[in-house]
Amino acid sequence: MTPLLEVDDLAVEFDTPKGPLRAVRGVSFQVNECETLAIVGESGSGKSVTAQTLLGLVPLRARIAAGRVAIEGRDVTGLSDREWQRLRGERIAMIFQDPLSALNPSLTVGYQIAEMFRRHRGLGRRESRRRAAELMTQVGIPDAERRLDDHPHRFSGGMRQRVMIAMALALDPRLLIADEPTTALDVTVQAQILRLLRQRQRAERLGMIIISHDLGVVARAADRVAVMYAGRIVETGTVAEVYERPAHPYTLGLMRAVPTLRDDGAPLEAIDGHPPDLTAPPAGCSFHPRCPFARDRCREVEPEPRELGPQRASACHFAEEVIAGVHTGAR
Repeated sequence: MTPLLEVDDLAVEFDTPKGPLRAVRGVSFQVNECETLAIVGESGSGKSVTAQTLLGLVPLRARIAAGRVAIEGRDVTGLSDREWQRLRGERIAMIFQDPLSALNPSLTVGYQIAEMFRRHRGLGRRESRRRAAELMTQVGIPDAERRLDDHPHRFSGGMRQRVMIAMALALDPRLLIADEPTTALDVTVQAQILRLLRQRQRAERLGMIIISHDLGVVARAADRVAVMYAGRIVETGTVAEVYERPAHPYTLGLMRAVPTLRDDGAPLEAIDGHPPDLTAPPAGCSFHPRCPFARDRCREVEPEPRELGPQRASACHFAEEVIAGVHTGAR
């Protein structure tokens, strides 16, 4: 079966006064029907730039420098703005990180949802408004008919996120991208939003990508995970495999920084140092200045992702040692 999404060796560059900054470097993955892939990593690792590029929203002063993106087998890398306008919402949609910023504060939520049906389906005002109320009800907004005429500021953070989900699902897309969908929500509302996304995914057989830095959210919502660092995917696998047996030192560092119920009171570990300057990345592995496993080879040769099992890969020269938990120290 053709994957809903195929990304092959994608690279995105920004023009900066210091020279080209390659924010996404050789990223490859795919998403299938009814599957959720989570992309995780620190701020600045390239997660959101990747997501925006998949939707044809290449950021200002940026360009696709290499690679290919295909949606349901169709190469969309070089589509025009007009072609993307027809594709967005219909085949691929996105839930943006901050619904208060993404929604127009001067328009009612009912108008903004109904606009999807007016522009893409050619429906009249009354029918598009009816469909908007149906969607709001489906995503759990009570008294939808009355709330159609409320502006975004009249909704709580969780309800605004439900409005964003309704807009994203309005045209029955095949692929849904959720960029930090639970940021700034309390844990109870987070659980409600994640449960809603799962329900809609099963009902519509959606493929889904969740962009997040919250490993707890990923554990509850995803089937597979891709760990990004400095614009590259450094590890992939099922959530269980990656969480239980990290195969990259960066992933291991992320896991050790998260509190668990089994903690014995020892302080959490932090990853030393800072992410690299991508206008002048270090030679070899980008993580080596912060890596306790680094050796001379890491400073000289950039590791390519290599398979460690079915749908399991790591871009680390010493992945087996990381999995085994053997701390070699730097030398």
